[in-house]
Amino acid sequence: MAKYSPDVLVKWFRDKISQVVGFKKDVRKDLLSKTTAQRSSTILGKMYFYSYDPKWKDSLPIYDRYPLVFPIEPYSDGFLGLNLHYLNLGERQIFLARLEQHMTDRRYDENTRLRLSYRLMEQTKTLSSLGRPCVHRYLFNHVRSRFIEIPSSEWDKAAELPTELFVTKRK
Repeated sequence: MAKYSPDVLVKWFRDKISQVVGFKKDVRKDLLSKTTAQRSSTILGKMYFYSYDPKWKDSLPIYDRYPLVFPIEPYSDGFLGLNLHYLNLGERQIFLARLEQHMTDRRYDENTRLRLSYRLMEQTKTLSSLGRPCVHRYLFNHVRSRFIEIPSSEWDKAAELPTELFVTKRK
């Protein structure tokens, strides 16, 4: 996986955000103001960035307000996903490299996605140990922005950006 300069990553991220919400000074604030999730736009195995407000946030020790997720299992009210933000940068790169074995193709085009379920991940030793912290359940009615689909050709760039915003429970 290529390593990109911060300038390249920031420009790429601003371009992606502006395509969906129109770039403003405070992108996170703009995302939070969007209250309608495009549920129909999520596809299993694609990568998405969005704003999230967990249902059980008061009892969670830590959560990510801006997940970067591969949905891997559908539910009627949401999905199970792999949030790469729960890994450090080096682990994200390793995990993405391992996930390549489970892609539908190597063209990195609009049809490329992961072919992965929780069960398959748990049965695959190389994915299970690293991927376990990434597994989280997301509810559609707690999504607070539009889903921004990250094209497969740009998964590595998105994984390198520090877009996570972790909230920790105060004692």
